Amino acid sequence: MGIADDAVEVRAQGWRTLAALHDFIETALERALTREAGLSVVEYTVLDALDRQDGWHMRMQQLARASALSPSATTRLVNRLEERGLLTRVDCLDDRRGIYTELTGGGHALLDQARPVHDAALAGALDEAHGIPELAPLLDALPQLALAAR
Repeated sequence: MGIADDAVEVRAQGWRTLAALHDFIETALERALTREAGLSVVEYTVLDALDRQDGWHMRMQQLARASALSPSATTRLVNRLEERGLLTRVDCLDDRRGIYTELTGGGHALLDQARPVHDAALAGALDEAHGIPELAPLLDALPQLALAAR
């Protein structure tokens, strides 16, 4: 195996570790949010993204990017959340083709209930993952990565 092959394997191993950490955390979040708030992780992500707009709404394509979903998956998810009364669609006054999405009062209330569940599950998953030798180095690197991203 040459140096280039070694470098590829190191990157591949890093990617596998990152994917394992993501799966570990997402599984913990999914269990807690489903059990205690009746939301999936992606539903929580959408409600949270809309809430972070500080009273504004988001276009569907912005919401798709924020939730890492395809446009069609975002539309299906928005339909489900709208049927549950958690969000609503608003026509864009500047562009007749544009549709905005925003939280309803019920969406805000459920998000307020779900946020502490999410935060506690995330903290617990990170603590538990830190005890897994393969994941601990990545967790140790997260503070430096967060500082570098600023």
